[in-house]
Amino acid sequence: MGMVVVVWVRGKWRWALLGTAVIVLGVGTYWFQPWKLWQDATVTEALPGASAPAAAGPAGEAARTVAEGSLISHEHATSGTAKVIRLGDGSYTLRLEGLDTSNGPDLRVWLTDAPVKEGVAGWRVFDDGKHVSLGKLKGNKGDQNYEIPAGLDVSEYTSVAIWCDRFDVSFGAAPLARPA
Repeated sequence: MGMVVVVWVRGKWRWALLGTAVIVLGVGTYWFQPWKLWQDATVTEALPGASAPAAAGPAGEAARTVAEGSLISHEHATSGTAKVIRLGDGSYTLRLEGLDTSNGPDLRVWLTDAPVKEGVAGWRVFDDGKHVSLGKLKGNKGDQNYEIPAGLDVSEYTSVAIWCDRFDVSFGAAPLARPA
């Protein structure tokens, strides 16, 4: 009789372990979302106001780039250009042009005051200082615009990061240089 009890307990443990493994696999799959590595979302947005002759503001000022930089790779291969543009109405927008990066879970576009560093040293620096999220990344490829909140002093921010909020890591970043 003692032997039957041991076999039954072993069988019960197998089911408990199998059930636990299924739950862990399900949660891990949801958390990492590996299917996104094979899904691309391309966005093609025109610069706000670019199609209208009223792209110039009330004082006749046209939209102009006030800072820009080239994206470098961090956790994932990333390329393209980031530009801070002052629109004719005096508002600012961040424009990503020719963006090409991997898709991932919970990607955000951040303006930060952190320096852009090459390699692994630059992966996690952007949440150490001042940063502002401009919203979720609209797509991992293409040209897209992100409204910069009114009243934000853009001169205080020296870089742009494609930030994975879920894993606290930069996919790629660009230093923002001001034209002379």
